[in-house]
Formats: sequence, structure tokens, C-alpha cells
Amino acid sequence: MMKNLFLSLFLISVLFMNSFLEVQGGKWKGEGTTQNLESIVIGRCYDYIRIVNPAVGEKNCSEIWEAFKNAFINKDPCSILPKDYELFINLSLHTIPPNKSLFWENNHLLVNSFADRGRRYMSLADTLFGFFGDFLNWCGQANSIELDYESCPTTEECENNAVESFWRMASITYAQHSSGVIHVLLNGSAVGGAYPEPGFFADYEIPNLQKDKISQIAIWVVDDVEGPDIDSCGTHTVEKLENRLKTLGYDVTCTDNYKSVMLLLCVDYPDNSKCTLSSSLLFLTGSVLPAAYHILPGISDMKDSLCHQPCFGCQNHLRLTELPELPAEPAVETAEGTEAVS
Repeated sequence: MMKNLFLSLFLISVLFMNSFLEVQGGKWKGEGTTQNLESIVIGRCYDYIRIVNPAVGEKNCSEIWEAFKNAFINKDPCSILPKDYELFINLSLHTIPPNKSLFWENNHLLVNSFADRGRRYMSLADTLFGFFGDFLNWCGQANSIELDYESCPTTEECENNAVESFWRMASITYAQHSSGVIHVLLNGSAVGGAYPEPGFFADYEIPNLQKDKISQIAIWVVDDVEGPDIDSCGTHTVEKLENRLKTLGYDVTCTDNYKSVMLLLCVDYPDNSKCTLSSSLLFLTGSVLPAAYHILPGISDMKDSLCHQPCFGCQNHLRLTELPELPAEPAVETAEGTEAVS
């Protein structure tokens, strides 16, 4: 009798603790809100309008933060919809230059490096509204004005969470305002294929492209330097993407291992067989940079600065005549006179 009573009390205690943890925000599997979120995003806003892209003009960063926060605060974390971010988008929206849009799947870090904070291309993360949330996490709590720093729901737990809905709305907006030549960078080494379905590009960006504003869609399929070649132009999921876009009436081109991107990847893998003195890279438009890393003393120390020029110096603007001169050979005295050491 006492044993049954003890067991009942124990079960009640467990249920009470579980309910308490849920109320306190400890029930989700995802990481909680990024610490100092408000300071980070307001700082990013000012960084963007003052340093990264002052051409967007004045923006009220505090007002943008409030619109962002009010989209998900004091709400069920699994009941946030893309439309809840409409005011935030309207306050942070700006022009995306023609021919500069860069869409992607499965290569976030590479796209950020290649776009170079909008200097080369303007990916979603290089817009003000995308810059605002890049690599951050956030969610609120029902019946509370506090952020949840303990845990937030993952997409597997519920699709209509604060972060997922944010990027859906941002992706839709980005696609609607892209024009000219559209670029798409896909990972040919991605498990499951370069063009995932479902995916942000397939589900939210392609349906919102404005066909009358787009002259061409250029697809680049780039393998990881040390990864397998799973997908390529004209095969598997990339072929499916090409056919979908052509059916929609777009002029589509596709290039495997686009050289400009491969040059950037090879900065981190200079000794890989795909990079070292590769004939496809060595004299690309007159550039000798990959070979120079191994031939000229000290040139490897320059690769970071050279590869982050606005015009992508690695591809077009570093030529033989622009490389640093080799130091003169030392001379030695001999019985016949002075001669250079060979």
C-alpha cells in the first residue's frame, strides 16, 4: 500500500517537473536565443548602413529591431508565420542591384566568402534584412514578453517557428526583388543532390522570381575540393532544376566547377591535386596565382588580400606583370671580377 502511494507521488512529481520545464522554456530541442540578440542586431544594422552598404540610405535601426521582435515575442513559438515579419521587411527593404543576386543551397560559408559582403555579389545575407539574422537564433514564449534563451523549436518539431518563418519571408522578398542575370551556386558534393526538394530555393525563391525582370539564370555546380562529385550539370537533381527553369521560360546556363569559385576554394587547399599547378587554373585569363603560391617566395602570405579585392583579383587582375619582383641574386667576388650567383 505504502509502495503504491510512493510510486503515485513520484509520478506526480515527474509530471509537475516536466510541466515546469515547459513553462520555463526548456522543452525544445534547438538551441536558445543568441545571447545579447538585441545589441547584436542593432549593431549589425548600423554596421550595414554606415560601412557595408551606405547606399541604402538612412534606416531607423531601433524601429527595425522592434518590428523584428514583435513578429515573434509573446506568441506560441510554433505559431509564427512569414507574414508576421512583413513590417520588419518593409522597414529594412532596399534595392538589390541587377545582375548581383546569388542564390544557393548547401554552401552557406562559401557563398558568404564569394559574395564578399556585397562587393562581388549580393546574396540574401548581404541584404540588410538578411544581414540582420545571419547565423543567429531566436524565439519567444507564449504569454511572455521575454526571449527564450534556454531552447527554441527546431523545424522538425514545428515548421512555423520564428527562425524558419523569418528566412521564408526573407527568401520570398529577395527573389521578388532580384533582376538581370540570376546566379545560383550549388554544392555538387551534397548528399542527396545539389538541388534539394523541399528547399528554400525550390519552394520559396523560384516561385517568387519575377520573370519579366530576369534575363538569364546562371547555375554553378561546384564540388567540395575534398568531396565527391555527386551531382553535375545535366544530371540527377541539377538536370531536374534546369528542366524546371526552362519549362518556366527562363534562359538557363549551367557550369560545373566554376573557375572563380574553385580558385577561392583552393586558397584553403593549395596542395590538393585539384588545385596544385592545375592546368585549368594555372593560366586562367592570364592569372598565375595558384602556381605563384608554390613558386614565388612570400606570395602565399598575400593570397588573402589578393583574393578579396572587389573585382576578384584571383581571376582577372593578377597577371605576370603585377606580381612582385623576385629579389636580385647576391653577387660574389672572384679572381676574374664580380659575378652573380646562379
